[in-house]
Amino acid sequence: MTGAFYDGLAGTYDLMFPDWDASMARQASQLSEFIPADAHVLDCACGIGTQAIGLAMRGYDVVGADLSPVAASRAVVEASARGVSLPALVADMRSLPFADASFDVVLAADNALPHLLTSDDMLAALRGMRRVLRPGGRLIISTRDYDEIRRERPLSTPPSVGPGRTVSFQLWHWDGDQYELEMFQLAESEQWRVVVGKARYWAITRDEITELAERAGFGNAEWLLHAYYQPLMIATNG
Repeated sequence: MTGAFYDGLAGTYDLMFPDWDASMARQASQLSEFIPADAHVLDCACGIGTQAIGLAMRGYDVVGADLSPVAASRAVVEASARGVSLPALVADMRSLPFADASFDVVLAADNALPHLLTSDDMLAALRGMRRVLRPGGRLIISTRDYDEIRRERPLSTPPSVGPGRTVSFQLWHWDGDQYELEMFQLAESEQWRVVVGKARYWAITRDEITELAERAGFGNAEWLLHAYYQPLMIATNG
């Protein structure tokens, strides 16, 4: 379900941003505060490259991986169009196909981790991320603010307008501490065209993620609530 959702969204994902390139630059600037200048970085949920391309344009050595082959392919093309290299491959974050201790930083941004709907799946992913990190390496994760969201249980997101008057919004259908998301994109042509995709998320709290990260072997987990557009967790391997 998750891979198919992002396959369907990959061609128009950038239209959710008023200015995708500006968003890439801004997010990379914010994330670079926590990434050493010479770091070898794995973006293990790179999508079409929003974070990975921005970091590569700041001079980082970045590798991308994503569950969606369509998104990963587009990330490579978009990076090349901006004059940077971004190797990207298809991979499930629960079974990363990289050697032990390959990276200085592993990034899973933009609410990617909560696509994993059980503690076992999330632990498998976190243990794999730790495995591919060098000793002392850093894990960086961003999620929605589920501490607040679980209290409020919203049923939708406000509409946003991107290039070409593309309108995006979401409807949320709650089931315990999980929700199914319906993503609507309305594109204006001679008539409005509507595309709908579905995905499911675990509305996992910060304490729950911290506990799982510690069980996976990470230490010094810290949450920063205002350093990025989503709450950001930084943790250390060892």
